[in-house]
Amino acid sequence: MPHEGLWQQLVELDGQKTARRAKCRYITNPDRYIVTLLQNSYVVNLAGREIFSAEPGSPLMPAGFIQQLCILAYLINAKDLPVADKLVRAESLSGGQFFFRGPHSLPTDKLEQAFGNQPDRLYEAAKQFDAKRCEFGDASVQLYVLPRIPITAVVWRADEEFPARASILFDQTAAAQLPLDALQAAVNLTVDALVKAVR
Repeated sequence: MPHEGLWQQLVELDGQKTARRAKCRYITNPDRYIVTLLQNSYVVNLAGREIFSAEPGSPLMPAGFIQQLCILAYLINAKDLPVADKLVRAESLSGGQFFFRGPHSLPTDKLEQAFGNQPDRLYEAAKQFDAKRCEFGDASVQLYVLPRIPITAVVWRADEEFPARASILFDQTAAAQLPLDALQAAVNLTVDALVKAVR
């Protein structure tokens, strides 16, 4: 079973306390959580050890491997902390200087390719995720990938002198809410969703 170790950790936790930490819902009979990931609702069924989307009017669909990783790691690790409202780069997070390299680099190139020539398209893409406009770069938005994890995407327009640039920023509390591997996975989901929204 995918993520068996994470499931084992989750089923041993107190459901009500976990829901409070993670800002989600816990329902009994059968025991399950309702978690929002990128504005989509997912049911985490503890007895069946399965996660599926639960959007009204849509058929139940199993969550993908990466969605499952993000949701399970979040439920296990989330802290009942308010956001610090202080943005930092990935390298400034605890352990981030060494983790976010090579294969773990953040996918800023995808943002540059999708929005570098037309940064305003980032605002259009972000509408469906209830994103907030920010004042960085030529276009920037902040959206919640999970209830306690905002991610900020910034794009600078390509011009005759410089290629497009992009940056991804985190709230200072991000590493307290998710392990770095799951945080990287959450960023990948977010960027892929934004890019897909403008295709």
